[in-house]
Amino acid sequence: MAMTHAQRLLTWYDRHRRTLPWRAPPGERTAPYRVWLSEIMLQQTTVATVGDYYRRFVERWPTVEALAAAPLDDVLSAWAGLGYYARARNLHACARAVAEQHGGRFPEDEAGLRALPGIGPYPMPRSRSPPAPPNSCPRAAPATTPRR
Repeated sequence: MAMTHAQRLLTWYDRHRRTLPWRAPPGERTAPYRVWLSEIMLQQTTVATVGDYYRRFVERWPTVEALAAAPLDDVLSAWAGLGYYARARNLHACARAVAEQHGGRFPEDEAGLRALPGIGPYPMPRSRSPPAPPNSCPRAAPATTPRR
């Protein structure tokens, strides 16, 4: 049976994609928290800069609940060097809302996501991470920042 164009594209992507700390290996799925964290960090920041910050954040706050429980000053301190501190404040406020209002799970509908602090039209679709249909290729987190 011939592969569809989409299947060929996904096969090529699995072979040639860059290895990035926020991407799951082929055949696995990235947790919505990690996709969301990377999307916020990658706004107006290069992939090369974000990698170490992302690793430190995930090591220090491995879940959205852990990030929500952190003092804002600790989050801002860990963010130092990424710029645009409103993103860090919104990141923390969003983590608190997800932890307190949604039981630590990101809403699965667009209206619920848009109601969260700091979620707009850019990060919203990637953070949703709906379940993959049976017998389909897993979705990978897209590279959102072009190489510079």
